[in-house]
Amino acid sequence: MSAEHEIVDAVLVGDGDAGRVVGQSLKALRCAAGLTQLEMAKRLGVGQAAISKIEQRGDVQISSLQRYVEALGASLRIDAAFPVHSNLGVRIRTETGEAVDDDDQYILPIFGDRGDALPAQRDVVISIKPNYSGKIFDGVKTIELRRRFPLSLAPGATAYIYSTSPEMALVGAIKIENVERLELCALWKKHGRSASIKKADFDEYFSGLEEGFALKLSTPRRFTRPLTLPELKERFGFKAPQSFLYAKPDLQKALRNEHTNISD
Repeated sequence: MSAEHEIVDAVLVGDGDAGRVVGQSLKALRCAAGLTQLEMAKRLGVGQAAISKIEQRGDVQISSLQRYVEALGASLRIDAAFPVHSNLGVRIRTETGEAVDDDDQYILPIFGDRGDALPAQRDVVISIKPNYSGKIFDGVKTIELRRRFPLSLAPGATAYIYSTSPEMALVGAIKIENVERLELCALWKKHGRSASIKKADFDEYFSGLEEGFALKLSTPRRFTRPLTLPELKERFGFKAPQSFLYAKPDLQKALRNEHTNISD
C-alpha cells in the first residue's frame, strides 16, 4: 500500500512509550502527506535535524505538536475518552441526567476546537403513553414532565415520540423549546395544567424525588405513517427507551429524509 493511502490508527501506549508512539504517528502522517523530512522542515522553518528528533522521540511541547500538525494542513485536537459506565461517567449522568447508548463514550475536549466535531443539536426519542401523545398532537399538552432529562439539550432540538403499548411505534415529532428543572411543588404549580396530568398521577410519577424536569413543547407534527417497533428493530437495531434516548445518526437521517412531508 502506498504511503498516501495509509491510515494512521490510534494506539494504546504504556508507561514510557508515549513519546515514541507520538513520534511514529507524526512520521506516518508526514509520509501519508507525501512529504520528506526536508520539505517538512522548510514548512516549519527549522532544520531537518529538528524534524528527525521530533519523529524519533516525540516528546515535544503541545505548541510544537500543533505547529507540526498544522503544517500538514490539519488541526490538533486532544480528547479524553472514557466509558459511560465508569465512575466519572456515572457522575456525569447523575448530575446532568444525560442519556447515552450502552456502547457510547463520553468525550471531554482537552485541547483544540471541537465545534466542528459535535453536532449542532442532538435529537432524542421520548417514550410517551398513547393517551398523552394524542394530547400533544391535539395541542392540549404543551409540557412534558420527566424524572430526569439533560439540561444541555440545545433549544429547538427535535424529539421523536415513541408511543408505548399498545401502539408501540414512532408516531411523530415535536420541538423542545427549553428544559427546566424545578422543585416538585414549583413544577406542579407552574406546569401541572399544561402537562395535562392529574395531581395523583403527578405525585406517583415523581415519588421519591425532590425535583423534576419540564420540557416546553412546540410544533407537534404527526407522521403520515408510523414506524412500528418491528420495523425500527430490523432497520436500525432500535430499542424502545424506558424514558428517552438520543437518536442514532442512521435513525435520525432516515426520519428527516422520509418524513419531511408530515401532517400538521
